[in-house]
This record gives sequence, C-alpha cells and structure tokens, in this order.
Amino acid sequence: MLVEHFHNTHKSAGSYPERLQSILRLKDAEIAFNEISTWPSYEQTPLVSLNKIAAKIGIKEIYYKDESSRFGLGSFKALGGTYGVLRFIKDALEEEFGKTVAIEDIRSGKYSNNISKYTVTTATDGNHGRSVAFGAKLFGCKCQIYIHSEVSQGRHDAIENLDARVVRVDGNYDKSVEICKKESKLNNWQVISDTSYSGYTKYPRYIMAGYNVMAEEITNQMGKKSMPTHIFLQGGVGSFPGAICGYFWEKFNNQNLKIVVVESEHAPCLIKSAQKNKITSVPVETETIMAGLSCGEPSLLGWEILSSGADDFITISDDLIPSVMRFLSKNSPYIEAGESSVAGLAGLIEIMKNQKVAKNIGLGSDSIVLLFGTEGATDPEIYNSIINT
Repeated sequence: MLVEHFHNTHKSAGSYPERLQSILRLKDAEIAFNEISTWPSYEQTPLVSLNKIAAKIGIKEIYYKDESSRFGLGSFKALGGTYGVLRFIKDALEEEFGKTVAIEDIRSGKYSNNISKYTVTTATDGNHGRSVAFGAKLFGCKCQIYIHSEVSQGRHDAIENLDARVVRVDGNYDKSVEICKKESKLNNWQVISDTSYSGYTKYPRYIMAGYNVMAEEITNQMGKKSMPTHIFLQGGVGSFPGAICGYFWEKFNNQNLKIVVVESEHAPCLIKSAQKNKITSVPVETETIMAGLSCGEPSLLGWEILSSGADDFITISDDLIPSVMRFLSKNSPYIEAGESSVAGLAGLIEIMKNQKVAKNIGLGSDSIVLLFGTEGATDPEIYNSIINT
C-alpha cells in the first residue's frame, strides 16, 4: 500500500546551485570513479531492463541498477564506506608525516605499519558496516562496528568475517550511532559514517562521492537509450538519494528529470522533513523489514540536496516488500533483490495503481524510470525465508 505522498513545493528550478557544489560535484564523482575502478575485483554492475513490468503497470520502460554483486559484498554500500576509509587513511598519513601521500602508495602497502595503528568505526544496520570493515581489511587498519538490537545475526557474522570487531547495543540504529560517537571520541578512533551532522561532514562527502560511481556507470550504460524521466531512490538517512539527486541534477539539469524518494512508513524522516521544510528526526518505534532504511535522523548533507532537489516523497507499507522480492526472483534473468532493494519498484507499482498520485508525479505511458537495486541477499537466511514462502 502507498501510505503517504508529498509533493515538494520547495524544489528549486534551474541548474545545480553553487551552494550545493560545496557538498558534492560531478568532479567528486569522477575522482571517486577513477580510484574505485582500480580496486581488485572491480566490475561494472548490470543495468537491467524490466520491460515486462513496465508494460504491465503502464509506463514505457524501467531500468534497474543491480548492485547485488558489488565487490562480493552484495550492496552499493561497498562503494561509499570503503572509499571513505581510504580517504581517512590518506589524511591520517599526511598528518603523521607532514607531506602529501599518494593513494597508489597506500594500495601498494608502503605504509602498512603505520596504517595498522589506525582504527575506523561506524554504526550500521548491516551493509554500511560491512563496507567499512571491507575497507579496513583492504587497506590494513583496525575496525570496530556497532550494530543495534534488531540487526540480524547473519549481518553480524558477515561483518565479523571481514575481521572487524562487532559490538551489539540495546536500542535502535540511532542509539547505536550515539554510542559509536561516544566511544570513538574516548578511543581516538575515526568514524566513517554516511550520516552527516553538525561538526561531521568531511567523510560523508567522500562516501556520497563513492555512491556516485553507480551514476557514472549508468550514464555510460544508457548510451543511446533515452534518459530517464524519473528516478526512484530509497530514503534511509538521505545520503544515497542526496548523492544521486545531486549528480543527475548537475549533469542533466535541462532534462526536467523528477526525483522521487521512497521510505518505509516506519522510518519517514525525509518526508517529515519535506513537510516541515526543515531537517526533522522521527522516533523509529517499529523496525521496518527494509533494514537499511530504518533510520530516524536525516543526514545533514543529504537533506541539503534533497530539500531543494527532490520532487516528491512517498512512504510505503512493509507488506509490499516480500511479493516484489519474489517477483524479481522469478524474473528472466533472475534478480537477487534484498529487502531494501525493492523499495523503489514497490513504490512505483503502488503509485501506478493510483492515477491521481501518478498524474501529480508525472508518471504515464511515456515515462522511463530508473531504479536502484541497492542490495542482494545480504542476509541469505532472511532472503531465502522470504523468497521460499
């Protein structure tokens, strides 16, 4: 069920504003892409056409960016968190030595003894922590990850398997963020979080730039195909949708491209922020099935972009998710889509059942929609229990 829809009356007209370029620019995405594409096992992830689904719901085309294979971690988060770790290591080495340090030398192992003394940390629902742990292992520093009480054991184990120390705390995601901040200050560890807040914005910028490796790939993959008319983006704290929104706004500002942000009804911090026209936190009293979207406090930087760049915000019922996951698992070719991965598609399907909302958002028979399949089976046990029901 489509629970709520809000049209953003504060959407800015015209080109990507200079004030937002201090947060994220196309150049940042290019630098991130040039670095990340050199990493071992880097491969461009598929852009899949869901033409049968498009025809069924009454639009022209759907493109689905399938992140289920990214670096073997099964999530787009591998791009941002890992890149954030690398940028911290570069900064720490330059401070230690008082000179410029080449990233190539970090990758080659030249500074391994120094790097081994550093510790990175973050709070996570699963995927982001796994990416930070992956980055720590790849580049050689220590890692401590905080998870909350509802994070599955499978996601806990996946992080530990990357040699990180995992600490489970009572409470929800926002509580784990609070404890992570406190412990990092006491121990002089570096937080690598995509949640930005006052006094902490440097590494979230790098993480958002890392996410835009997907956008760089998509613009190459689209080739001579018609560009999207709409992009549906999962909400969470807002860093991911903010990054993608900023990229496409700056690169294709004359295309009249519409950005739609999708959240669970149980974690609607972005739609509430849009309705109040100011960053707004909400209590997460019920954990959504879409674990990666279970966030009550928006990212400062992500919200800065979305507040004037997103066209529409919607919330959806968790009840939609299992059937859409099963539907994609029967697709040809098969698509492994985790719980958070299908939010955009679920929202699109429900909107097309409500012609009043569809018309307000500008969706119709000529629409081309870009979706992001942000994760695969990041917890195989949960995934299989849903798919096989």
